[in-house]
Amino acid sequence: MEKIKMSTPLVEMDGDEMTRILWQMIKDELLYPYIDLNTEYYDLGLEHRNETDDQVTVDSALATKKYGVAVKCATITPNAARMEEYDLKEMWKSPNGTIRAILDGTVFRAPICVKGIEPTVRTWKKPITIARHAYGDVYKGSEVKIPGAGKAEIVYTGEDGTEIRELIHEFDGPGIVQGMHNLNRSIESFARSCFNYALDTKQDLWFATKDTISKKYDHTFKDIFQEIYEAEYDARFREAGIEYFYTLIDDAVARVIRSQGGYIWACKNYDGDVMSDMVATAFGSLAMMTSVLVSPDGKYEYEAAHGTVQRHYYKHLAGEETSTNSVATIFAWTGALRKRGELDGNAALVDFADKLEQATIGTIENGTMTKDLALITTLPDVNVANSRDFIRAIRATLDALLQA
Repeated sequence: MEKIKMSTPLVEMDGDEMTRILWQMIKDELLYPYIDLNTEYYDLGLEHRNETDDQVTVDSALATKKYGVAVKCATITPNAARMEEYDLKEMWKSPNGTIRAILDGTVFRAPICVKGIEPTVRTWKKPITIARHAYGDVYKGSEVKIPGAGKAEIVYTGEDGTEIRELIHEFDGPGIVQGMHNLNRSIESFARSCFNYALDTKQDLWFATKDTISKKYDHTFKDIFQEIYEAEYDARFREAGIEYFYTLIDDAVARVIRSQGGYIWACKNYDGDVMSDMVATAFGSLAMMTSVLVSPDGKYEYEAAHGTVQRHYYKHLAGEETSTNSVATIFAWTGALRKRGELDGNAALVDFADKLEQATIGTIENGTMTKDLALITTLPDVNVANSRDFIRAIRATLDALLQA
């Protein structure tokens, strides 16, 4: 078949370790043979981020604002051990956090459901979408180690010189302090993104924080959501036959476990990070979840929601065989290609993305899968494939679909 043309580039953000290996396999086996792939490439591997003082991460986010659609590989967020391993200039911040701060978007994550991979929560029948605020909180936090006895305060100084002070703690010995912030305009964008996504997908929307304890920080989130809902979305939700409600996050957890699924659960930044991992794992695997960052002005960044699979990477470097699940990374590419096709009116690109997803799910449901899925599947007599053979099996299924 003639390769599909792309009129506008995708922003391509390469990553680290085993997911970087899978990234190239996916391009070689599942994209290049079918698409005249047009990307603006940014290397977000940790070595290159270090070489550029992390400017490459900022540049990739700005390119996403320019072109409207990006696809991102998983990346390392360094800790002290990584500082030593990679001989870093400094402990660079999360690339995802940097990108999300620049785009000011909301991350929507939903499990990829396939027959034979059953949720561990027996009541769940439909996917649960986590809507995660993507700005501020601990990801833009400041931290201080307190050396000894003394007083720690929050101090705000207005442009006119007015000052607000709030005591954090009177220390009688060593400790730690963390300061975090958010912006009303970012919370407003988060709320509207959630309400719009609920209307687009015709799903109920839940929002949960801990406003009984955090009476100013979390309560501000609650109030902004309620004000925007009442002013702009109440009638539209009723007309669509869907519901919005607020609940405490501990109550939301209990509701989620008892539910059948099929709704959007909106969370603050860290809450959404943790809860999306919980939902993905309970549905089967962290490698079986879609993740898309949507900005208020309609920019999209698709990514795999899991890490760089460090243990498999070391096995790969040692020449050992790996069986690494590439589904979430494949779906990051299909999501970005589909959105690029939709924005450009490129029906062939949209159709290809649909068929690649169909081929990926079909390959698993026909019994060929990676080891992580083979350990939990209810399908009998499955074929456990290594990393490359799994991708090649998807290619064979894709070829059959395209020729049908």
